[in-house]
Amino acid sequence: MADTAGSSQITVKKGPKFRETRKGQVRKHIINVLVRNEIGVLARIATLIAGKGYNIESLSVGETHEKGVSRMTIEVIGDDIVIDQVVKQLRKLIDTLKVRDITDVPHVERELVLVKVHTPTARARDEVLRIVEIFRGKIVDVSPETYTVEVTGDEDKINAILELLKPFGIKEMARTGKVAMRRELFVDENLQD
Repeated sequence: MADTAGSSQITVKKGPKFRETRKGQVRKHIINVLVRNEIGVLARIATLIAGKGYNIESLSVGETHEKGVSRMTIEVIGDDIVIDQVVKQLRKLIDTLKVRDITDVPHVERELVLVKVHTPTARARDEVLRIVEIFRGKIVDVSPETYTVEVTGDEDKINAILELLKPFGIKEMARTGKVAMRRELFVDENLQD
């Protein structure tokens, strides 16, 4: 598409039309499922995935902007072909509205971690504070012996800060599952479910 002034062009990238499945390749898959917010939906989905012999590595469920609809973000490590079968079976469940494997589609993913770190000395508190600032985290609770740190980011960022905090001693940790959405710029109308 040409600019009216004729000085530049705008191009929009589109995602792949069809995802190539590779037999035997085991890797992480991120599956988004929109479901009716009904009793037992989570149990049916977890049972279906476990029935294929896979463990759910990460699971996050929450309401969407639509009343009565929740979004599940499920991370499973598995073979491409079997995961495709799981996706097809998920689509057949009565309470699922939309199912997408967004592994190979440009997407944004985030998770949150709360970490209680030992900080018994002024030096430890200063060092932990510096690490938290570098990772754009927050100190959300303070005691004479600990800092509770909150950090949001992708898996690599979360893993990196945890490695830096381990030498101080992690007293307690709570980590959410991933939440993920496709990037809108890359959505191809042929990929719509």
